[in-house]
Amino acid sequence: MPLWATLAIQISATVVAVLVTLWGFWRLVVRPYLDTRVAELIEASREIEPAVTRGVKKGVADTIRELPESALDGTVKESTRQLLKFGSGLFENGLSSFLGNAADLERSGRNEAGKTSKRSTDS
Repeated sequence: MPLWATLAIQISATVVAVLVTLWGFWRLVVRPYLDTRVAELIEASREIEPAVTRGVKKGVADTIRELPESALDGTVKESTRQLLKFGSGLFENGLSSFLGNAADLERSGRNEAGKTSKRSTDS
């Protein structure tokens, strides 16, 4: 038998053996493990949603029950108005209204760089 035929048969047999081994490992070990884990996750997700809903309802009910009388006389309305004003400003001007614009960031970056260079020359 020629050398090339022997090598081809050997390579083919090795490839088939490796593929059969990998397929068997996947089919007999990995897949059953993953199936059980997925089933556990599905069961946990079915239990979590009603528990979260109950918890939120209970938390809201407790919070409303514990609100003092003074909270209902207008102070809540004022803080809500301030929050809405901040939110609308953030929405209209983008994050720059909250973080500052590019010039402010550049200026603060230069100031910090100047402070660190002065510290290094002080020693």
